[in-house]
Amino acid sequence: MPSLPQPAQPHQHTITTDEVVLGVDTHKDLHVAAVITTMGAAVASRSFPTTVAGYHQLVAWARTFGTLRRAGVECTGSYGAALTRQLRAAGVNLIEVNQPDKATRRRRGKTDTIDAQAAAQAVLSGRATATAKTGDGPVAMLRMFKLAKGSAIKSRTQAINPLKAVLVAADPALRDSLSGLSTPILIRQCAQLPVGAPNDAASAAAWTLRLLARRIRQLTDEVTDLNQQITHAVNLHTPSCSSGQAWVQTAQRRC
Repeated sequence: MPSLPQPAQPHQHTITTDEVVLGVDTHKDLHVAAVITTMGAAVASRSFPTTVAGYHQLVAWARTFGTLRRAGVECTGSYGAALTRQLRAAGVNLIEVNQPDKATRRRRGKTDTIDAQAAAQAVLSGRATATAKTGDGPVAMLRMFKLAKGSAIKSRTQAINPLKAVLVAADPALRDSLSGLSTPILIRQCAQLPVGAPNDAASAAAWTLRLLARRIRQLTDEVTDLNQQITHAVNLHTPSCSSGQAWVQTAQRRC
């Protein structure tokens, strides 16, 4: 009896790859790195110092396990900024990974190695897709200038408030000579007060007013200088096209 024809078997494709994915939990002094396979299996983990040599060692170590094309890094705009630049220079595609929420951490446990593995898993699964901050472009320049400007403005406010508080309790003659002035004129007048070594409450008030006023003027000069640096950075890097204004607005929001 002739045998029945057997159904054709689908052709089986064997996919092999040596690609690995890197995840990094970043800290001030040490970065914890973890390597996983494209199947999600943990391969190895290790800590590296946050130094130039440490960054080179981290990249070289990860590549001993396979081809490194992708990496997930936490805090690419702060603790992970220098490592991000190193990985980019090495041709690795960087993905910004957010820290897990507290509920997730409680459920799975909290160690730096687990966080590093989770960063790699987020890249592998596609949960993390944001392009990592470059840390060396015009937006980074604006971010640093605006950070310094915000600090100067805060410090200036913290100096203006006690200046006015001292003035309220100052000697009536001094208080009357400075009453009714706008804040800029008040600061200028206080900075020019003739004072000697304080030996009583009245002279101590005048001495303190001049000290605070001069501090405020110095901080105002810092704010002015930083505004000029911000304007220069924007003008230097703004594209010369109709999208230039949109670029400026985007850059200022991001920083």
